[in-house]
Amino acid sequence: MKFKSAKINAFRTWGLLLTMLGMGLMIMGTAGIVFWGSAGKVVAAIGLVIGLISMMASLAIYFWAGMLSTSAVQVECPECHKLTKMLGKTDRCMFCHTILTMDPAQATITAEELEVQQLKQ
Repeated sequence: MKFKSAKINAFRTWGLLLTMLGMGLMIMGTAGIVFWGSAGKVVAAIGLVIGLISMMASLAIYFWAGMLSTSAVQVECPECHKLTKMLGKTDRCMFCHTILTMDPAQATITAEELEVQQLKQ
């Protein structure tokens, strides 16, 4: 389960992928002029427009992730003891990918039991 990540990090990953896709399309579109001369201007225009749309989608996703991040609940991960942000009832730690929950019905251990375990250590 190492490949699973926190929800905010997943949004940021999609934003990064769209940025790279947009830049790649813009570069490949511009390369059409180099390879096909003036006939490549159509390829360049299409590549630049689709790349721009991809970059704008990336901007929207990054903005959305940032707005979600400001309202996310900060909790301390019981495994790595770092502060991490949670979206929704369940999420994963941004650092060690431990599954976290705020729903007592889904928890495998309650907060009181966790405190008792930490005091024993």
